[in-house]
Amino acid sequence: MTIKCSIVPVTAYQQNCSVMVCEETGKAAIFDPGGDIDKIEAAIASLGGTLEVIYLTHGHMDHCAAADVMRKKYGVQIIGPQKEDAFWIDKLPEWCKMTGFPHADPFTPDRWLDDEDSVSFGNQQLQVKFCPGHTPGHVVFFHEQARLAIVGDVIFQGSIGRTDFPRGDYDTLIASIQTKLWPLGDDVTFIPGHGPTSTFGHERETNPFVADGKFA
Repeated sequence: MTIKCSIVPVTAYQQNCSVMVCEETGKAAIFDPGGDIDKIEAAIASLGGTLEVIYLTHGHMDHCAAADVMRKKYGVQIIGPQKEDAFWIDKLPEWCKMTGFPHADPFTPDRWLDDEDSVSFGNQQLQVKFCPGHTPGHVVFFHEQARLAIVGDVIFQGSIGRTDFPRGDYDTLIASIQTKLWPLGDDVTFIPGHGPTSTFGHERETNPFVADGKFA
């Protein structure tokens, strides 16, 4: 494997901010920095990395509230999610105030993503899968060589993302999982937005929402 990876639970929501470092170059990417910047910085340092880019799976506050602060501090780009999540990012101050979450200003990513885009950090390539349902602009990042996916709140060990938020849709989420994630392979390990890692194969066997037997 040509990457080192660390999972950093951040904020009161214990959101999994992932840190990846390209072993060949030392360049680091962070995924979904929702807060607790000091913890994220410590993880980057412990892996011997230098921050190059910030990736976002979607626009919920616990996944993106610290992104713009870190973009300005390090002079790096924010890439993702898909542009349909712009309304979530635009309303960050309202959602933070409503839930007692630390304040975050709205921002605009440097680049919106679409299905089958490719992004990179260091010498590493990531495939982008557009997986709406939890939010309308949710994306997943897949490192094919490492057989690793950063899935945000699309799927969890034993569960799936909520669809009762504005513009969430249950049927769309199920379709995203079945048509965009399952074809990547049962052996793929995924890091969800909350909770422990799992594999797509394990979830196809055991997840009560999307197990293959549920749709037989």
